[in-house]
Amino acid sequence: MKLTFKLLILFFGLSIFNSSCVNDDDEIYSPKPKGYYRIDFPERKYQKYDSVCPYSFEYPSYAVLKQDKHMGAEPCWLNINFPKFDATIHLSYKVINNNLAQYLSDSHEFANKHQVKATGLDEIVVLRDSAKVYGLVFDIAGNTASSLQFYLTDSTKHFMRGALYFNTKPNIDSLQIVVDFIKKDVLHLINSTRWKE
Repeated sequence: MKLTFKLLILFFGLSIFNSSCVNDDDEIYSPKPKGYYRIDFPERKYQKYDSVCPYSFEYPSYAVLKQDKHMGAEPCWLNINFPKFDATIHLSYKVINNNLAQYLSDSHEFANKHQVKATGLDEIVVLRDSAKVYGLVFDIAGNTASSLQFYLTDSTKHFMRGALYFNTKPNIDSLQIVVDFIKKDVLHLINSTRWKE
């Protein structure tokens, strides 16, 4: 009994000594969670693209529009570069010649190729009867190479396809806010597209 009582007093004494050594003002260090850089977005302003190509649209003033110079690119293929975000919307244009079904199939196939890494795929229908602009926007969720694609057509003469790519390894945790920002620019481009006869 005396041994148990002595051990109990020893344990109690050590507990008091240990708690008295801790200062509430002492900083406790823990590793910082992984973070991302703050992104300041530019004010939305648009300018019109109107050239010899059989279409026109509005694109952001903070973007740089250039002719696609890659091998195999056709005259009315364009790249809309977003230098601040290291992103590009690649636009291709084709004249329909009894091959609309093939262009539509290709567009769906290009979007579906990203489903391997995607966590979801939403489709937004485009119906602008007054301008004869019809199409589909593929909003692809997850760590995919292209998170936004679309096509537009008048179903008789014109077919335009667009795809957004970032010049970096896909990481939707850091890119989602930028994708959401550029998505509004893409929707503005779609809503301002006009065909030329």
